Amino acid sequence: MTTFAVTYHYADDPARLDEHRPSHREFLGGLQERGTIIASGPYSDTEGALALLLVEAADVAAVESALEDDPFRREGLIAEREIHTWNVVIGSLGA
Repeated sequence: MTTFAVTYHYADDPARLDEHRPSHREFLGGLQERGTIIASGPYSDTEGALALLLVEAADVAAVESALEDDPFRREGLIAEREIHTWNVVIGSLGA
């Protein structure tokens, strides 16, 4: 498996983000329970709403597939999504 760093750039719609956040977190929690999501959470020091997701998957297509049903994505609340292969050189992710 490969580790991917996924950045979500959220839409500028705080009310709708708040409305759908519980189902978004439940969805990501399910991926974490299955071992797909290593960790996820919002950045707290940025101007726009951003989040980082660390994902274990076979390839980029598998990452895209795993995140396809995210309620935030379905509701159009992810303005942009970046997926990068992440090579952990120093430290570990607890594996």
